[in-house]
Amino acid sequence: MKYIEDKDTVAITYTGKLDDGKVFTTVTEKNPLIIILGNNDAPPTLEQALLGMAVGDKKIVRLPPEEGFGPRRKELLHTLNRKSFGAKITPVPGIILSLNIEKDGKQHQVPTTILVVNNDTVVVDYNHPLAGHHLNYDLTVTAIDKSC
Repeated sequence: MKYIEDKDTVAITYTGKLDDGKVFTTVTEKNPLIIILGNNDAPPTLEQALLGMAVGDKKIVRLPPEEGFGPRRKELLHTLNRKSFGAKITPVPGIILSLNIEKDGKQHQVPTTILVVNNDTVVVDYNHPLAGHHLNYDLTVTAIDKSC
């Protein structure tokens, strides 16, 4: 039986869940994730968890926010004038919009979540929706070696 070692090419399937059990992603055998261990293709905790596993082995791996989508940052909460949304968009808490921001002299579209809607202002959150969450991966090794 072959066990995963550093520099092996590995195919895995997984279901990603938050601590409350909510599924945020699924990768199936039809299109597995291919990782070359030691190439920083995956977060360090995940790579370490794969070492020593064999095809068919299953494991639950929990990643801290720093290895996922980062911590939630308060400076990414912004209050915008409600009029800046124009007539075509009715801001509602919970919806995700793509807003334009300027960075380094260039315009970028960034996903943002509307948190609070007041008469004259709207509070938006530029953090990734999974920022600040531990990520739990229920993974299965489906192949090991260069032929993944």
